[in-house]
Amino acid sequence: MDLQIAAIGGGTGLASLLRGLKKHSSNITAIITVADDGGSSGKLRRELGVLPPGDFRNCLVALADDEGLLAQLFQYRFAQNAVDGHSFGNLFITAMSSITGGFDKALQESCKVLAVRGRILPSTLENVTLCADLEGEEPVVEGESAIPKSGLPIERVFLRPDRVRAYPGAVRAILAADLIVIGPGSLYTSVLPNLLVKDLIKAIRASRAIKAYVCNMAIQPGETDGYDAADHLAALERHVGPGLFDYALINNRFDMTLPEHLPREELVASSQEKIEGYRVVAADLVDLSNPWRHDPHKLAAALMQLYKENFKA
Repeated sequence: MDLQIAAIGGGTGLASLLRGLKKHSSNITAIITVADDGGSSGKLRRELGVLPPGDFRNCLVALADDEGLLAQLFQYRFAQNAVDGHSFGNLFITAMSSITGGFDKALQESCKVLAVRGRILPSTLENVTLCADLEGEEPVVEGESAIPKSGLPIERVFLRPDRVRAYPGAVRAILAADLIVIGPGSLYTSVLPNLLVKDLIKAIRASRAIKAYVCNMAIQPGETDGYDAADHLAALERHVGPGLFDYALINNRFDMTLPEHLPREELVASSQEKIEGYRVVAADLVDLSNPWRHDPHKLAAALMQLYKENFKA
């Protein structure tokens, strides 16, 4: 029987994780933030009232049984006239939402079209805005895409409205999971928006699964400048409290040649001696062709090994 995995996050980090995990299980549920308001997703959200489809599109493609022509079609981005900047997949999901009568139903049908190994679910179906309190006297910044542009350290992020209902299927997937993976992804704008949905936090705490946080490979300008692995964990605890997960998976390889635009200090340091309260698992997770990214297959293999070594029947 396939391992039941719940992967929580958004952006390119979650898609990369899913691309590796699908080699190990076909019983994967991706739970994705709906706070995105930038680019094509933001335009569709503002103009048509649909939930932002971009992160869902990327994860659909990542979990597709065959990332061939149809998957490439979903990623195709138009560059002219009324559809300028939109990807085919975003327009497809938006149209499917209208045809099926719901965003969640649109995702179900899209999974069938791409022969997805697993499920793609929203953390909530409610229309939420991600907001941030910044260090200093600046007013609250509203909007996921605006937060990294503020130029000031982030003290906390929160949702408006602050009490939203979790998507029931996401709660069920978490409670049924053998392994729950949080991250990788933009800490404040991809990972935390899911964890601000209180019913999801309750489900994670109630679950008997092995729970692991995957720390980002590199800092994200405007969000985690100067952060090491311990700082990422401290930020999570400030928002959701301690003990949400037991394991922290971090990269420990820093000997590769980096591109000129990514100085060595921009990779997230391990700082294992500073991390308390977690069982730290350090491994070579780096994608040598893109050293600021996780290698999907190394990451998935490390998570499978973590599960194998710590699973208790």
